[in-house]
Amino acid sequence: MNEASKDRFSKLHEGRSMNAAIRWGVFFFLWFAAPSIMADDKAGNRADLWIDVYRGEPIRYREVLADLAKADVIYLGEQHRIVRHHEIQERIVADLGKMSFPLAVGLEQMEACRQPDLDRFNRGEIGFDELAAATDWADRWGNYRQYRPILETARKLKAPVVALNAKAETIRQVARSGGVEKLPPELRKELPAEMQLQDPNYEKALSLELLVHAAAMPNLLRPMIEAQMARDEAMAQAICAFLQSDAGKGRKMIVLCGGGHVARGLGTPARVRRRMPAVKERIVLLSESGEATLTPAERAMASDIEISREQLRELNQPIADYLGVKPLADEKANAPECNPKIPEEIERAMLGKGIFESSRLREFKPSPPEIRGEF
Repeated sequence: MNEASKDRFSKLHEGRSMNAAIRWGVFFFLWFAAPSIMADDKAGNRADLWIDVYRGEPIRYREVLADLAKADVIYLGEQHRIVRHHEIQERIVADLGKMSFPLAVGLEQMEACRQPDLDRFNRGEIGFDELAAATDWADRWGNYRQYRPILETARKLKAPVVALNAKAETIRQVARSGGVEKLPPELRKELPAEMQLQDPNYEKALSLELLVHAAAMPNLLRPMIEAQMARDEAMAQAICAFLQSDAGKGRKMIVLCGGGHVARGLGTPARVRRRMPAVKERIVLLSESGEATLTPAERAMASDIEISREQLRELNQPIADYLGVKPLADEKANAPECNPKIPEEIERAMLGKGIFESSRLREFKPSPPEIRGEF
């Protein structure tokens, strides 16, 4: 596998396993939610339904925004290639920017060493195309163009955009060399001096998800876990450094990153909390809903895995504060009113208890409850 392919795969896996887990857990919300809630969100963005995970209830988009405004750091977890995710992110940035507090936007998608060029963009000295050329962004992050509306919205709001990521070569070397402590001294200096590499809950989650890598043999798994943690530590350090600086004082930061870095409050959020114990955070994840794709070359290098419901339950943490969910395309086509038909014996029981009226029930074919991860 060449270097570019490895980078594409490391970006691709973030969010695939996470979004597959979302699909089963919110299935009944999608089918039985009140039409007024669905209509409210269609007017505001491209998520068909928002779920408040802690309350287990659908919620209106404007209520999600009101709660996000209470946080210091707002994580918007994405599957990097899904255009819908970036459209929702841009809408959230724009809508929060209309409120009475200053914002900043943090990007996993750009390495922190490129901040001087990003500052030139923030000041209006160069445009998006000049920024991409100056940072070699096309080679460093293949779908960089999808972030253009977000960056241009941030600049209109005078919200500084902050590059968060470590160098790809350094993270790659963590995995190849056998872990952080085996890095050459010159590369180790590029990462935070203090890092939490013993994290049982996160390790358990990563051990399941990283098996989608075809290269993730048991003896190679630990270095891959440390590579993920090193990226999280680097991003957390950049987030905290900015928020604690004069430029970041009083600002709220919206962080755009792969869902795998923020799911269940592990990864980057946990490392921000370690550095800033009083920080208030919110985590938003967006469903994949069958929209993620693999190229033939990527599929050939991927491994199929199955993560059981029992393994997910062992993680024992809510996956996010809010989920932005879109029904699967085939299910939406088969049931445009989002009202499923269920087995007759259950329908009779429901009707007997007055739970539903028969005219509201439609056929559904749920996806299996296990994750099919590919990397």
